[in-house]
Amino acid sequence: MSAMTVLDFAVAIVVGYFAGSINPAALIARARGVDLRASGSGNPGATNAARVMGRKTGVVVLLIDILKGLIPVVLFTALISPNAGALAGFAAIIGHMTSPFLKGRGGKGVATTLGAVGGMYTWWLVPMLVVFAIVFVISKRTGIASIAGSAGLVVTALLTRPTPLLTVTGVLIGLLVISRHRANMAAAWAAWRAVPDDPESEESAAG
Repeated sequence: MSAMTVLDFAVAIVVGYFAGSINPAALIARARGVDLRASGSGNPGATNAARVMGRKTGVVVLLIDILKGLIPVVLFTALISPNAGALAGFAAIIGHMTSPFLKGRGGKGVATTLGAVGGMYTWWLVPMLVVFAIVFVISKRTGIASIAGSAGLVVTALLTRPTPLLTVTGVLIGLLVISRHRANMAAAWAAWRAVPDDPESEESAAG
C-alpha cells in the first residue's frame, strides 16, 4: 500500500467521521429548547426525535442520518475507490455513535448504517430490510427489529463476500449496531422471563 493510498484512506475516515458526528436530532432539539437527553429514551436519534418532537421531525432526522452515511461512501467511492468509500461509511457510523459534539455520546446508528450500506453494496439492504420488517411486525419493537436486521447484514456479508474489505466492514457494522442495542436485548430478555410458562398456573395463583 503506497503512502498516497494511506493518505487517501485517512482523509476518507476523517471526513466520514466528521459527517457522521453532526447530529440533526440534537441540533433541532436544541433550536426548539428541548433537552433530548432528558426526554423519551434519551437517545439522540430519529426514533426518539419522532417520539419527543413529532413524526415529521423524526422523518427529517431519519433522512439526514441516512444521508450522513450515504454521501461519504458515494463521494469517496467516486473519488478514490470502493474501499475508501467503505471506510468513510464505517467512520460515519462511528461518528454518529460517538459524536464529539455530544461529548462522545450519539445515536444507535441504524439510519446511518442504512445509508452507508446502501452506498457500499446496495443489495445488502434487501435482506436487512426484509428481516427488519418481519421481526418488527412480530415484535412491534424497533430496537429488536434493528438487532435482527443487523444480524441479517452480518450473515449476508459473510455469504456474498464482494471484496475482503467490504465483507469485513459489513460484518463489523452489523456487530457494532447490535452492540449498541444491548439495552434493548436486556429489556426483551427481561420481558420474556416475566411471561409465565403456564397461563393456567398464573390464573390459579391470581385466584
